[in-house]
Amino acid sequence: MSLMERTVPFTAGDGMALNLINVRSATQPPKQGPIILVHGAGVRANIFRAPEKETIVNALIEAGYDVWLENWRASIDFPGNTWTLDQAALYDHPYAVRKICEETGYKTMKAIIHCQGSTSFMMSAMAGLLPQVTTIVANAVTLHPVVPAWSAFKLNFVVPVVNMLTPYVNPHWGVEAPSWIAKIMTALVKLTHHECNNTVCKWVSFTYGSGFPALWRHENLSENTHEWLKEEFGNVPLKFFHQMARCVHKGNLVSVEGFPDLPADYVATPPKTEARFSFFCGGKNRCFLPESQEKSWAYFDKLRPNFHTFHRLPEYSHLDIFMGKHAARDVFPIMIEELSK
Repeated sequence: MSLMERTVPFTAGDGMALNLINVRSATQPPKQGPIILVHGAGVRANIFRAPEKETIVNALIEAGYDVWLENWRASIDFPGNTWTLDQAALYDHPYAVRKICEETGYKTMKAIIHCQGSTSFMMSAMAGLLPQVTTIVANAVTLHPVVPAWSAFKLNFVVPVVNMLTPYVNPHWGVEAPSWIAKIMTALVKLTHHECNNTVCKWVSFTYGSGFPALWRHENLSENTHEWLKEEFGNVPLKFFHQMARCVHKGNLVSVEGFPDLPADYVATPPKTEARFSFFCGGKNRCFLPESQEKSWAYFDKLRPNFHTFHRLPEYSHLDIFMGKHAARDVFPIMIEELSK
């Protein structure tokens, strides 16, 4: 399939320069409306385009969608910044959605959101800042972050110590460690992780979860993708982990910046969105436990029974839901079916 791609800049609500990557068929105009894909923390929009024969981007285009990949402030394509979920929820996603509507002429759209792109996008939706979005496919975590016990320990005790030494951690230090703290931490990662020979893969597990590995199952990745991911991870601010620690302790998303347009506690008041959610999770996720999405689905199902859906994929983890070598067979058709409802 021949594709054409363009980068569309947009300005976030606080003035930060961000962008959207629009990908569509070079020969067939989209039959469906626009869809936005939102990446997680310390990666970039490219994370949805692993070097597999078919990606979620290809699958969506074949299904007729006009695909827009959002590079929000957590993207490694931009200079490191001490972002929070609040900033992304208030300043990034609403302005990205507006820009897509301006570019396409559509008044409504759909979304696929992942990890911290999912939590921050959920915060936007819950605050009533995304009225244009009608259907949201959310992977791994949304409203209720639940993590393994070792991850909770790291959030509460390891992050504060590391934050005294560096404002960021960066899995790419597994390729190039530019400072003494990067070298020491990389040595610690190598000492404690023996699951493969890819130091970035080990670093990702050390940073984001409790597994060996944490964000995928090795048996779900091709060798090409396992090698490719070395260049797809970068800086993530420790400030974000402080916010996630508060959310995990509370049991649901909470704000930390005090912005008046965002709720302080996201389950204290009813959601200000009419969107239909389809919650996905990998049964072997060691970043956020499957209970995270089960709780969020139960919360929304209680508010509107039999409207929202939940899918637990037993042989998947976290990111392999998008980059797994069999994801085009096991995952993408289910997501596209949910989008069509």
